[in-house]
Amino acid sequence: MAGFPEGAPCWADAMFTDLEGAKAFYGDVLGWTFGESASEYGNYTQAYSGGKAVAAIVPPMPGQQAQSAWCLYLASPDAAATAQRIGANGGELVMGPMQVGDFGTMVIARDPGGVVFGVWQAGAHQGFEKQGEPGAYSWAEVVTREPAKADAFFPAVFPYGVRKMDTEQVDYRMFRVGDLPVLGRMAAEGDFLPPGVPSYVSVYFAVDDTDAAIERLRARGGTVHFGPMDSPFGRFAAVGDQQGAAFGIIDLGRTEGEQPPTVEV
Repeated sequence: MAGFPEGAPCWADAMFTDLEGAKAFYGDVLGWTFGESASEYGNYTQAYSGGKAVAAIVPPMPGQQAQSAWCLYLASPDAAATAQRIGANGGELVMGPMQVGDFGTMVIARDPGGVVFGVWQAGAHQGFEKQGEPGAYSWAEVVTREPAKADAFFPAVFPYGVRKMDTEQVDYRMFRVGDLPVLGRMAAEGDFLPPGVPSYVSVYFAVDDTDAAIERLRARGGTVHFGPMDSPFGRFAAVGDQQGAAFGIIDLGRTEGEQPPTVEV
């Protein structure tokens, strides 16, 4: 499998206190199946869609208390060098660089506005085995109360070009690797984020019918935070699972309207 370009999303995982509950939820909502838990790596458990690896779930380490949340990993050819740039540009290293067997090297970090993300230098584990199809990762965006900090930080750490949506409705930018948009940046203005909810990376998984997925999600105890809403990119909704982890779902085949123009910044 070809590697991911530097700065491109390459993997996503989440920590859950109730691992079996997470399996039941995502198995029903996204159609995932799960491999055997790797006990030597803290019961890290890969999720599959159509036999292709698309994400992973893991229980917290003994004694650790943490809110369930999805973490997006950005590809790096040299995790140690990326970690240095993170620190030099006002970010915080939460974990790593840490070698994970022969699978690769990981870093967990925060940008200067508090957005948590991961870095992955691939070894045996390259990352997503499929994208942009139902059951798989499709898009992600940094949702932040401090967009200026994100706008300075991410292009300094990764080789991003930046384009801004030419609209007054939202403050939205797209980080690009060459001509490929890889990550969005949404300014969380006003009451976009509820009080106490930190800035974060919203990870979107594709579904074949957003409304049907929402029905399954609600039946499993999940929550709809926003939407469903039609857009030029697909019919999407911002949701949460029954353990409080936020994510997005999108039907990429159901689009409405024309995509807004973008300008280079």
